[in-house]
Amino acid sequence: MGRRGNIGVLHAISLAIGLAALWWLLSGYTIPLILALGAGSIALVVYIAHRMDVIDHEGHPIHVTWRWATYMPWLGKEILMANIDVVKAVLSPKGRVHTSVFRTKATQKTELGHVIYANSITLTPGTVTLEVEDGVMIVHALTRGAADGLKSGEMDRRCTAVEGHPEEDR
Repeated sequence: MGRRGNIGVLHAISLAIGLAALWWLLSGYTIPLILALGAGSIALVVYIAHRMDVIDHEGHPIHVTWRWATYMPWLGKEILMANIDVVKAVLSPKGRVHTSVFRTKATQKTELGHVIYANSITLTPGTVTLEVEDGVMIVHALTRGAADGLKSGEMDRRCTAVEGHPEEDR
C-alpha cells in the first residue's frame, strides 16, 4: 500500500474513533449489546464513507487536529468577549450599535482554511461572513469593536496557523 493508501486508512481509523467517541458521549450506554450495535453502526458508516470516497484530506482534516488544541481556547475567549460586547451594545442607552459591511482579506491557502476562517467569524457574536470569493470575505459587523477586531488580523493569522502548511501536510 502506498502513501496515499496509508493516509486513507489513517483517515478512516480517525473517523471511526471520532464517531465512536461522539456516539458514546451522546448515548452514555455501557450495555454490551448496545455497544456492539453502536460499533456495528460506526463500521457501516465508515465503510460507506470509504466506498463513496469522501474520507479525504479536506473531508476529514486530521492534519489540523493538534492545532485545534491552541485555537479553540482562543476562539472560546473571543466568543465570550464578543457576547459581552454585543450585550453592552444592545443594552446601552447611547446606542453603541454601529453596523458596517466591509471586506477582509483571508491569507489561508486552501478552501478548508477559508472555511475555518469564515465559520470562526460567524461563530463570533456580532459578526457574520456574508460571502467568500477569491480569498476575500465580505463581513457584516454589529459594532465598531467587532469590525476593528477582525480588521486587526489576529483571527486571520490564527486560522492560517490552524491550516498549517497544506503542501507539507499531504
